[in-house]
Amino acid sequence: VQLQASGGGLVQGGGSLRVSCAASGSIGGIWARRWYRQAPGKEREWVATITANGSVDYADSVKGRFTISRDVAKKTFDLRMDSLEPEDTGIYYCNIVTKYKNYWGQGTQVTVSS
Repeated sequence: VQLQASGGGLVQGGGSLRVSCAASGSIGGIWARRWYRQAPGKEREWVATITANGSVDYADSVKGRFTISRDVAKKTFDLRMDSLEPEDTGIYYCNIVTKYKNYWGQGTQVTVSS
């Protein structure tokens, strides 16, 4: 099963973007779906999580601006990003964690201009 991230792009500061992650097949035993990001010259950092029971959590830097959601039937999950800041620039990676395996998407570039 492959994860495909999409929806990145260039946006002005204060704008919005939605990135999406689609699985090419069914994944059983999902514990959590997550988004990470990696800014140029920095390590990859966790951004948001939605667990199997629908609980959500966010990094402090994005809390109140980003919203993670999922569509189990469509095997997709999204990250809605509002009030974007230049510091949000980076490659956004989607991740699915199961008991036995960690799945990663290839990443989608988000660039926020000042």
